[in-house]
Amino acid sequence: MAIIKCPECNHEISDKAPVCPCCGAPIADHVVTCPECGKVYFSNQTECPQCHHLTGKEVAAQADVHTKPTNVHKNNRIIIMVVVAVALVVCGICYAFYHNAQSDKEQIAYEAAMASQDADVLQNYLAMYPNAPEEHVDSIQSHLEMLKAIDRDWTNAMVSGSKSAIERYLAEHPNSPFKSTAQHMIDSIDWSVASAAGNVESLEAYIESHPDGDYVEEANDAIKNLNTTTVQPEDKLLVAGVFNSFFQSLNARDEEALTSTTSPLMTKFLGKSNATRSDVVTFMHKIYKNGVSTMKWQPMDDYKISKKDIGSQKIEYTVVFSAKQTVTHDDGSTEDLQYRVNAKVSPEGLISEFNMVKILE
Repeated sequence: MAIIKCPECNHEISDKAPVCPCCGAPIADHVVTCPECGKVYFSNQTECPQCHHLTGKEVAAQADVHTKPTNVHKNNRIIIMVVVAVALVVCGICYAFYHNAQSDKEQIAYEAAMASQDADVLQNYLAMYPNAPEEHVDSIQSHLEMLKAIDRDWTNAMVSGSKSAIERYLAEHPNSPFKSTAQHMIDSIDWSVASAAGNVESLEAYIESHPDGDYVEEANDAIKNLNTTTVQPEDKLLVAGVFNSFFQSLNARDEEALTSTTSPLMTKFLGKSNATRSDVVTFMHKIYKNGVSTMKWQPMDDYKISKKDIGSQKIEYTVVFSAKQTVTHDDGSTEDLQYRVNAKVSPEGLISEFNMVKILE
């Protein structure tokens, strides 16, 4: 055994080695040593590559014998190179797919974070994608700062508790995540003002401003209750008309007109319970004593009226007012008297109770 240099890669190897461990070139029985210069070269060569010494017929014969194995070696090298190339291509493709998948995943997470109003979502994106594109990171951080500003402004508006501050907040942040809460707060503030005012106008204004408000049902109930219990101008006209007709009938001594203003059965009439229309007519004749030529009753416009719902949306009126009586006697003398009247008017617009007392001067 001798140590030679591989004719292919020039590394020192054993001449008995089947192939060079460095380059894979065949060695044993495939190389010769030039007798002239000592150069090692492949036996299929016809001359020494260094001194060009010819090997002769025997060397030529050996070259013929070993040509086929040399070609096989070359083919093996080509196959190995092709396999390596294919492996590299496959690895490249896999890496490209992986890189694209990661890029797509980051893009989806970025778009979701930018659409979110939750600061935690944005913070999670920054934590999960520390190597995200710089422009994405800048946009996320800017969006995060905006959300923090919204939170600060919302806290300030909440602390102030004023409607104007909350409205200003909504104007500055129309897409705030607190928009719904802010609208409910304004709704509550307006309802508090309307309910405290306690009149139909303020309640109707609330409903107009908040047609879908949290308190619309309560506002409608309150309006209904107020309309039931609050005396409106039309209520006063109704009551005044009833008593004007009653006293005009007394002045005209018109029985039919007089009884048309009273209920068939009155709860009380001048202290008498369950009085009939006949009792009312008897009263009219009684006040026209002998010596009385004319009489003029005039209700004063000092009505104090209250309303009561007695069921099925039927309203009963309780009335207190003053009435003046001027009596003219046959001798031409006159007498003025004043009375305090306490009465009730039924849902049908008839006097259902009537009492009066003389006011002493």
